[in-house]
Amino acid sequence: MDLGLEGKVALVTAGSKGIGRGIADALAAEGAKVAVTSRSTDRAEQVAGEIGGCGYAFDSADLDSVPGLVDAVEADLGPIDIYVANTGGPPAGDPLAFTREQWEAAQRTLLLSPMAILQRLVPGMRERGFGRVVAIGSMAVREPIDALQLSNAHRPGLAAAFKVLARQHAAHGLTFNHVHPGKIATDRMIDTAGSLEAAREDAERTIPAGRLGTVEELAAAAVFLCSVPAAYINGTAILVDGALTRSV
Repeated sequence: MDLGLEGKVALVTAGSKGIGRGIADALAAEGAKVAVTSRSTDRAEQVAGEIGGCGYAFDSADLDSVPGLVDAVEADLGPIDIYVANTGGPPAGDPLAFTREQWEAAQRTLLLSPMAILQRLVPGMRERGFGRVVAIGSMAVREPIDALQLSNAHRPGLAAAFKVLARQHAAHGLTFNHVHPGKIATDRMIDTAGSLEAAREDAERTIPAGRLGTVEELAAAAVFLCSVPAAYINGTAILVDGALTRSV
């Protein structure tokens, strides 16, 4: 299937490793011109060089840096057609033990930063008649996870905001969707489990598919939502979880 991504400009935040890197790789393989961000300039530029894109330093908690990021990407690559809102997950822990600073940081990273970027991107996308926005959420949006209270509280807010944006801009060729990962074999998942072996053993016990998901499987869903053929999929979400969640 031709996804129609040749020459499209894509911005993937937190695209230097894990799920973000997998999506950046897959977009580049489809012919997109990919901008990746990382808090580390060196890391962003290294990954960008490996995929033939451009790398930029960006911390999603720093809302004042959003205009500079968008301006830099568009100066280097052209108007942004695709935005993949990916962030590192907030810390886990006792649901009542997070500090006010941790709550505020999670809100900036998971909700305010994507919306600030969209304030800059949506007018141009509307004018050009094409835009794809995909946020990497969490299965916690569907079924809250006890240790991930910061995700439980903030990620559903972005999903609700996307529903409104989808309805407002669908007639102008823009889509706003989520991909909700389950247990994907990333460094963060492995670190949380203690080891790759422990993560795999837990997956065999708890996931109907009997294994962890791969970054490539998650990226395939995200990249399809970025495509031209996905134009009628809007304001919704895809779970990539090996049938782990029970909600309908």
